[in-house]
Amino acid sequence: MATDSNRFQAIISHCKEYGFIFPSSEIYDGLQAVYDYGQWGAELKKNIRDQWWKSMTQMHDNIVGIDAAIFMHPTTWKASGHVDGFNDPMIDNKDSKKRYRVDHLIETHADAMRAQGKAAEADVLISEMEKLDAAGDLLGLKKLIDDYNIKCPISGTANWTDVRQFNLMFSTEFGSTVSENADENKVYLRPETAQGIFVNFLNVQKTGRMKIPFGIAQVGKAFRNEIVARQFIFRMREFEQMEMQFFVRPGTQQEWYEYWKEERLKWHLSFGNPASDYRFHDHTKLAFYADAACDIEYNFPMGFKELEGIHSRTNYDLTQHEKYSKKKLQYFDNEINPETGKPYGNYVPYVIETSIGLDRMFLSVICAAYDEEDLSTDGKQDSRVVLRFPAKLAPIKLAVFPLLKKDGLPEIARDIMAKYRGEFKCFYEEKDAIGKRYRRMDAIGVPFCVTIDHQTKEDNTVTIRYRDSMQQERIAIDQIGEIVGKAIK
Repeated sequence: MATDSNRFQAIISHCKEYGFIFPSSEIYDGLQAVYDYGQWGAELKKNIRDQWWKSMTQMHDNIVGIDAAIFMHPTTWKASGHVDGFNDPMIDNKDSKKRYRVDHLIETHADAMRAQGKAAEADVLISEMEKLDAAGDLLGLKKLIDDYNIKCPISGTANWTDVRQFNLMFSTEFGSTVSENADENKVYLRPETAQGIFVNFLNVQKTGRMKIPFGIAQVGKAFRNEIVARQFIFRMREFEQMEMQFFVRPGTQQEWYEYWKEERLKWHLSFGNPASDYRFHDHTKLAFYADAACDIEYNFPMGFKELEGIHSRTNYDLTQHEKYSKKKLQYFDNEINPETGKPYGNYVPYVIETSIGLDRMFLSVICAAYDEEDLSTDGKQDSRVVLRFPAKLAPIKLAVFPLLKKDGLPEIARDIMAKYRGEFKCFYEEKDAIGKRYRRMDAIGVPFCVTIDHQTKEDNTVTIRYRDSMQQERIAIDQIGEIVGKAIK
């Protein structure tokens, strides 16, 4: 089996070769850290999105979904703290003219130390970085880079500027007229989807007659001007988030925080990956308004990295929007407080947030599914690359093959396609030998293939092939829907 680094590169190459992910505008040499989802990547992404949406809005009576606009009133981002505080420590190399996020630069150096057998020293470096970052100590971060003689990977020199803060929001101008004051027309591409939920809190609560505790879910694009975007689709400038804000009574946030930690981990484990591939990582640096925060990390080929965040945000967001909008964003709770014997009354709810990057989830799914299988037997060399997607996530559920392009076999195959394409995604192919067709479907992750041959004309049976085991069996045509349908539930 390839090393993790080689495995990751193999997965990236496979994604392009088989229509999952392409570099954006590649014919113009691409755009750094921006990617397009190909025909099968778009299907896989949609299936992941649908599973999350179902788990939130369909499987919970007290969670509903919205779709807020990407553009929001600019004061939204002043209230949320993004205008003044959405910054990352950056540093420039004077020789290469390249800019780096300080944490990424130090983490890369730590990875190199581990590769040299200096794991303990690398852990100390990361621990020191986290402490300095949490304290906002920019001078200390610069000294750490100097002390460890961390060099620019481009120039190979340690000729650095001071560490400075850079805002990560994209801005643009709104409207058709140009104002002398540029800030009057300035709007931002949202850096997160959460604020669209907060500003619609009362709209949803009143029109949906929602009672605390309740949640609002959303899936949508977000944009961050990452200075150093890296690791394929793990960190991009344009990405998609799946977020849910769960509004609770003040004082109950800790129990709901623990509840959502376990619920979200259960969802990830429902796709069949081993529990050892996931872990919780508590934040050492809490946002000033949060009282608890952790990440669910997944064991990517490049190590354990953040996949989903669960945050107890207190009532900061709604309180800030109250302050800046001059509108009350409160909830009247007529439940009886057992301590006072009176209704809880008006209050600004506390919030538990679950936030997962859809692109990162996509990457975790394809990394878990990718397998290079050695099929050599009796001295005969053979192998295959197979994507072992859970059937419910697979871009294509069923491939239909006529054994030959004649004798009425394509017509039977087309009839099967017509019968089942309304129930699940099907794919038809009649080119090449059947073995080559199987291999192509393995590489795309199709869990079931059925082949129509001359016996089909005699007894209405087909050969079904199972992707993971490669076993084949003869079944009645009418059994196809039952077998596939059961697997994708």
